[in-house]
Amino acid sequence: MSTKQKTIAIDGIDKKILRVLTEDARTPILEIARNVGISGAAIHQRLKKLEKSNLLSGSKFIINPKVLGYSTMAFVGIYLDKAANTDEVIKALKRYPEVLECHFTTGNYNLFIKLLSVDNAHLMHLLNKNIQSIEGVLRTESLISLDQQIDRQILV
Repeated sequence: MSTKQKTIAIDGIDKKILRVLTEDARTPILEIARNVGISGAAIHQRLKKLEKSNLLSGSKFIINPKVLGYSTMAFVGIYLDKAANTDEVIKALKRYPEVLECHFTTGNYNLFIKLLSVDNAHLMHLLNKNIQSIEGVLRTESLISLDQQIDRQILV
């Protein structure tokens, strides 16, 4: 089963609009229109076209986890038992709000997750008591992020 996404062509005006919105999704349409040099109605039409093409899918606020006390980010490779039901493991991982991302990967791990914890003790608890106790998880391998240097979306 192929999951290849249909691609679309975007022009220079679309790129300008997208650059403004990736910096701040709350930028008013009329401000974007002034910066780009076309009408607000034209900006609105282009945004609708980009949403319909699935290039854009809404907007969101970004929560600063450090303000909530989460200071440790870790990446965890998960090795699964050969008989493990991957769907059930992922369903169990979804129960932990600290798990932010989960990926199927090539290489040594079956799954690779990104998670946040308050500190190393909290991380150890998440790994030893929660994740490693999920039926089908054989073991984990963790990498702690010391500091994030790049955080961006794909450039247009």
